[in-house]
Amino acid sequence: MQPCELFVTSGIHFANAEQALVHIGREMLAQGVVNASYPGALLAREAQFPTGIALDQHAVAIPHCGAEHARRPCLYLIRPAQPVPFQQADEESTVAVSLIIALIVTDPQQQLVLLRTLFGQLQDADFLDALLAAPDETLGELFRRRLFSLPSSPTS
Repeated sequence: MQPCELFVTSGIHFANAEQALVHIGREMLAQGVVNASYPGALLAREAQFPTGIALDQHAVAIPHCGAEHARRPCLYLIRPAQPVPFQQADEESTVAVSLIIALIVTDPQQQLVLLRTLFGQLQDADFLDALLAAPDETLGELFRRRLFSLPSSPTS
């Protein structure tokens, strides 16, 4: 997978998924990586296609929206202070999300590759446990080393 910009934050309190998504929209707009249309598109996409994913021991959310809302590719990794309720993908129930990974891509094909790679890596319970336990100052490096050191999968 191609490296991209990575933003990391930890310890923020969100009462619900909407608060988390609003935060992501504002932060990414402030960083200049998205267009003004991004915050609204992110909320609309999550309302229609929820991104909460229940894994073996934890839950994650991978919010994203169309590439036309991005200026440059990046990931925003958030480890909230407490789990945040997100609606589960393909389910009516909610999951308590311990890790939020916002995807911002400029190429729709890259989004599919990134989603597959992320989902595959997050299936590794040891890796997810390590992300949740890592000190704030090493969280980004641990994530970057694991995701961006993987061999690129060929595209057809």
